[in-house]
Amino acid sequence: MIALSLAEIAEVVGGQTHDIPDPSVQVTGPVVRDSREVETGTLFAAFVGERVDGHDFARQVVEAGAVAVLASRPVGVPAIVVADVQKALGALARHVVRRLGATLVALTGSAGKTSTKDLIAQVLQRKAPTVWTPGSLNNEIGLPLTALTATEETRFLVLEMGARGIGHIRYLTDLTPPKVGLVLNVGTAHIGEFGGREQIAQAKGELVEALPEDGAAILNADDPLVRAMASRTKAKVILFGESGEADVRAENVRLTDSGQPSFMLHTPSGCSDVTMRLYGEHHVSNALAAAAVAHELGMSAEEIATALSEAGSLSRWRMEVTERPDGVTIVNDAYNANPESMRAALRALAAMGKGRRTWAVLGKMAELGDEALAEHDAVGRLAVRLNVSKLVAVGGREASWLQLGAYNEGSWGEESVHVSDAQAAVDLLRSELRPGDVVLVKASRSVGLESVAEALLAGGTEGEVAAR
Repeated sequence: MIALSLAEIAEVVGGQTHDIPDPSVQVTGPVVRDSREVETGTLFAAFVGERVDGHDFARQVVEAGAVAVLASRPVGVPAIVVADVQKALGALARHVVRRLGATLVALTGSAGKTSTKDLIAQVLQRKAPTVWTPGSLNNEIGLPLTALTATEETRFLVLEMGARGIGHIRYLTDLTPPKVGLVLNVGTAHIGEFGGREQIAQAKGELVEALPEDGAAILNADDPLVRAMASRTKAKVILFGESGEADVRAENVRLTDSGQPSFMLHTPSGCSDVTMRLYGEHHVSNALAAAAVAHELGMSAEEIATALSEAGSLSRWRMEVTERPDGVTIVNDAYNANPESMRAALRALAAMGKGRRTWAVLGKMAELGDEALAEHDAVGRLAVRLNVSKLVAVGGREASWLQLGAYNEGSWGEESVHVSDAQAAVDLLRSELRPGDVVLVKASRSVGLESVAEALLAGGTEGEVAAR
């Protein structure tokens, strides 16, 4: 974070100083909420969670180097006490961002946010110092914490914005007003909470409404609900996609033998070939979105293509591809799942598995509401249509719907199986995998299927898997 004194911070957040001998002492390190991340110069934000109260760690974090605690009550060590720690954190982020002078890029969408954010960061980093959201810390706490890691040297701040309801993105853009806003797609993720795709589009479009007149709205030309957001912004509109009307588009899209996308990138400043290190054709759209942002910020087609071709995955459990010594390939995409990302992952598996046996180890897709049965059934059916060799559906009711969809799609009953939990899936795979097989592992985060991928790679015991 840019250096600020405790007195300055207290004024910004409307807090009272307690047990602070010298209010001129500066916070020079990051703002953190996890006591394990404390370092010299840190400001520790004490949140009260369901199981842990950050205030209980106040003395420990100060002894570890924290300058003070941002707290909702006095804690017996240097503290800035506020009525609401979350609101205070947001106010501090708003203040720091306004002082920075960096170009703020914000993105949202139903699928692909984190992968696209990682691509944008890797491309822009070649132009100037860039700070970006780690992992998927895209909510009202994670976003300001990310913004507060920026320093005077930061020129680009890339922030992922998530939403679980109308008004969520508006709140985030109030904290960190973007200059460039990117909307990837409107899908069915969290549809159970929103009530429909139109409501999701309403929420995602709050991002472009927040842009200034001299800003830029980067919109997906291939998604009608996103493209329609052009009428909701006063900023310049740049379209990306495979549509011939897109300003930034891809031609001659193809997959390598290993399932990595290759295409000709077209931008208003020129064309250049891209062959990605990432797996799956769905990354083409993500790459075009990143290219559109980079073009708007002054990079040439050649610079963008080189950066995209060399970019990797910066976030765990998102199409992590690892080959075991025996030739079995494990694709760990277990961080999260929705119908769109599940279909993309299955298509990537099919492309990677040409001439090899393929396994889809799938679990529940959460927060689909009344669409849950139909969407799980559809994914099971798609696995059959893509000629996936075997579906292993893991878990309870939703997993049974996956397996039933596969069974009903054709005479494939013996090639799909429903198992109760991750350990049962590991036991099955260990007994049946052969050299050269490709295994995709994917489900919503709450299912925890990353333990299957980790066990298959580490050769862990049954107890180790069950304990995860």
